[in-house]
Amino acid sequence: MRLPGRIAAAIDVLTDIDAHRRPVAEGLKAWGLANRFAGAGDRAAIGNLVYDALRRKASHAWAMGSDAPRALVLSVVVREWGEDIAALNAGFEGDRFAPAPISDEEAVRLTATDPLAGAPDHVRADVPEWVVPHLLESFGEGWVEEARGLAGRPPLDLRVNTLKSTRDRMLRSLDHLKPDETLLIENGIRFPAGVRDSRTPNVQIEEGFLTGGFEVQDFGSQIVAALAGGKPTEQVLDLCAGAGGKTLAMAAAMQNRGQIFAYDSDRSRLAPIYDRVQRNGVRNVQVRPPKPGALDDLVGKVDRVVLDAPCTGTGTWRRQPTSKWKLTPEQLALRVEEQRQILIEGARYVKPGGHLVYITCSVLPEENQHQATAFLAANLDFTALPANTLWMGQFAGSKVRARFSPEGGVATTPHTSGTDGFYCIVMRRADQSAA
Repeated sequence: MRLPGRIAAAIDVLTDIDAHRRPVAEGLKAWGLANRFAGAGDRAAIGNLVYDALRRKASHAWAMGSDAPRALVLSVVVREWGEDIAALNAGFEGDRFAPAPISDEEAVRLTATDPLAGAPDHVRADVPEWVVPHLLESFGEGWVEEARGLAGRPPLDLRVNTLKSTRDRMLRSLDHLKPDETLLIENGIRFPAGVRDSRTPNVQIEEGFLTGGFEVQDFGSQIVAALAGGKPTEQVLDLCAGAGGKTLAMAAAMQNRGQIFAYDSDRSRLAPIYDRVQRNGVRNVQVRPPKPGALDDLVGKVDRVVLDAPCTGTGTWRRQPTSKWKLTPEQLALRVEEQRQILIEGARYVKPGGHLVYITCSVLPEENQHQATAFLAANLDFTALPANTLWMGQFAGSKVRARFSPEGGVATTPHTSGTDGFYCIVMRRADQSAA
C-alpha cells in the first residue's frame, strides 16, 4: 500500500473504534483480518497513524476545528510526519484507495503558523479538562510538560533475565535489530520510539525471548520492581501479580532463592504467569490461584508484601491512549476505594519488621501520595522509607531520574525519567519484639 491507502485505512479504523467503542488493538486487528492484502509494513504504518492521532487527539482536533477521524489523521500526517499538502493531493489522484483530496479549508488549518493559538492548557497538554487539577497537584507548574510526555510514542524496553543470560549476550543476539546500547538501568535494553511509519521490532520471535533470556518490560516497571527490594532470604507475597512481570523481575533479583507467592484475585489475569515462570527458569515462585483461604497460612508471616494495585493506568497513556479520553471521575473514585481495601488486605500478611510495598502505574495524587499518606495515618505501626534512600539503594549513579514526594514515594514519568509513569512507596512495619 502507498501512503494514501494507509491514510484512508487509518481513518476507517478510527471511525470503527468510535462507532463500536472497541480498543485500538481490536480495531486494528479487525481491519487487518478484513484486508489481508496489507503487509506487515502497512499494518505498522496504519497503527502508527491511529495511535499518533489518539495520543494528541485534543491538540489535533483544536488545530483542525474538528475531532473527526479524517481531520485527526490529516493533522498527524502533515504536522507530525512532515508530509507536504501538494504532494499528498498529487498522490491522492488516481489512487482508488485514497481519501478525498485535502480541501482549501483543511489546507489553511494544516499550514497555520500557530495551530494552537488561544488553546487552553488542557488542549496543549492533550488531557481531559477535568484531570488538570489532579496533574497540577502532582507536578506543579510543570504539569503541561509532564502531560505532554504522556502523549508521546513509547520505546520498546526489555529486561534481561539474569537467571539465564547477561545483558552483553542479549545485546549481541539482538544486534540485527539495532538496539540502543546505552546503559540506562541494569539489565535493561531499549529500542527507542521511531518516527513516521517505522516498525517496532517483533522481539517475541527472537531466540532470546523464546528461551527466556529476556522479557518485554518498560523500564519504569523494572525500576519499581527493583525498588520493591525482594531479598534472597525473604518470603515475598506478590498480592496483585497479574501476568507476572514484576514477579519474574523480583525472582531474578532474588537469584532464584527465597520464596515468592504469586497471587491475583482475577484468574484470567494470572493465567500467563505459568508459562512465563517456566520459560524464565524460575524456581522460587509458587503461584496461588484465587480460592477461599488461598493465603490464610501467610497472615502475619511474610517478609515483604508487594501490591501492584489496580489503578487508572494514567502512567501508561502513551501505550493506551483511548483510556485517557474514556477516564471519568467516577472511575477514579472506584479505583481509589479498591486501592484502600487492597492496602488494608496486604497489611494483614506483613510480619513485624516486614515491608509493605505499594505500586501503581498512575500519576494522579489520589492513587499515590494521598493513598499512602492516609494508610500511614491510619496504621501507625508502619513507617515509610525515605524516598531518596530508597532510590539511592538501587539506582545511585543511574542516568535515569525520578521524582520524590514527602511521604516517601518515588515516581517515574516519561518527561522526567523517560519511562512510563509509576509510583512506589515502601513501608516498614515496626518490630515490637525488638523494642
